[in-house]
Amino acid sequence: MVLESSIITQRSLLYAESASGGPVRQRWVFAFMGFLALVMAYGMRVSLSIAITEMTIKPENNETLPIDDTCPMDNDLPHSNVTSSSGTYNWDEYTQGIILSSFYWGYVITQLPGALLAEKYGGKHTLGFGILITAALTIAIPEAIRLGESTALIVLRIFMGLSEGVTLPALNVMLSQWAPPSERSKTGSFVYVGAPLGAVFATAVSGLILKHMEWPIVFYFFGGIGAVWWVIWCLVCYNTPREHPFITEEEAKYLHQELSEHAHVKPPPVPWRHLLTSMPLWALIAVQIGHDWAFYTIATDLPKYMSSVLHFSVESNGYLSSMPYIGMWLCCVVMSWIADRLIFSKVLSITAVRKLGTTIASIGPGVFIVMASYTKCDKVLTVTMFILGVTLLGSGIPSLKVNALDLSPNYAGTVMAISNGAAACTGILTPYIVGVLTTDQKISQWRIVFWIIFGILAATNLFYLLFASGEVAEWNDPELMKRKKEEKKNMVSKELNV
Repeated sequence: MVLESSIITQRSLLYAESASGGPVRQRWVFAFMGFLALVMAYGMRVSLSIAITEMTIKPENNETLPIDDTCPMDNDLPHSNVTSSSGTYNWDEYTQGIILSSFYWGYVITQLPGALLAEKYGGKHTLGFGILITAALTIAIPEAIRLGESTALIVLRIFMGLSEGVTLPALNVMLSQWAPPSERSKTGSFVYVGAPLGAVFATAVSGLILKHMEWPIVFYFFGGIGAVWWVIWCLVCYNTPREHPFITEEEAKYLHQELSEHAHVKPPPVPWRHLLTSMPLWALIAVQIGHDWAFYTIATDLPKYMSSVLHFSVESNGYLSSMPYIGMWLCCVVMSWIADRLIFSKVLSITAVRKLGTTIASIGPGVFIVMASYTKCDKVLTVTMFILGVTLLGSGIPSLKVNALDLSPNYAGTVMAISNGAAACTGILTPYIVGVLTTDQKISQWRIVFWIIFGILAATNLFYLLFASGEVAEWNDPELMKRKKEEKKNMVSKELNV
């Protein structure tokens, strides 16, 4: 058994070596374009979080509040920029919360349909048209606001969510066909780190645009580059290696060798009963809810905290709000490399590596984000706490995002749709909760928001530690389950006859 395992490992390494030379590998092309897909998707999604700080009329600074509950103005931002004269639209915190959460009302709905479409017809056009439609709707935002203000923007954001909801399930379906197990942590992490880098891109570029130009340019820019991505995607990416006209024979053989055991060309129908009673799947759902609760709260509302509480200028807001995601990206890259090394060298099992990654990504961010609310108005220390907290969130990407591929290569899209769809509900809740709890933009109000993040991260990670698995689930192969059931039935019959 050990000898057989050693031979298989050596053969995989030989394939990997032969598949690494020569022309650019098509699995790398797919990974890069998948990474850019998430950069585009999150750029179009998050850009409103910065733009809305300049679109809306800001409340007057209340000088009667105690000094430890509000921050004074300083030279970073002229006082005239934070009075009620700035902005155009008089949308209160509650309305802004509804606007920012409305994207996720649609986003949740299309997770599972997107997965089923991608598993049946392929992820290329499911993902491609989702991004293209989102890009067109992003370009339409300024005109929609002109015609119908907040109501029109909410409706448009719902449709953007419907279009973008297919993104992660379709990507996961394609990853199951293009990412061999020996490269899964690195490839999956490289693709999924496009999400925080999309937030970096959106916040930094939006801040720069808003400093020099009008806010509608933000949406024209991000919608435009999303459309350009779609053109390139259609030209260079394909659903599977079998469909790709330019893939080398060596790479095709390598991918077939690595992926054929657990990933079928045409998987049987989804075994819903076994899937929905799988505790490792519920553990994945739980930990992704915790991770996304923290990520969506920060991605959606950190720019508001920087603007309304710490009083950073729009340009500084854009740059500083993007810095935590750079740390998240670096952490993800480092942890994905460490994860693959630990698994390949057999220092830890796949399950142990996934649990380690999610624990770091839960406890660390929870602690630092809460600490940020106790630094009062020390801007350097507050930003440092946010950077450290969001950086450690990156440790979860090589674990919870890749865990869907661990459990079921055949139904990776469906598993991702279920876990990501459940977690996306936090995108509906968090902006609303922030809007309700931070009506006066006091530090004490935001402290409650940050403690909620800590509690949810800790609770969901505990559930994951108890029930998670990094091994391929038995229900990944319904035909095998059927044969085992028949064998068990035959054995029982023989024993009864005896």
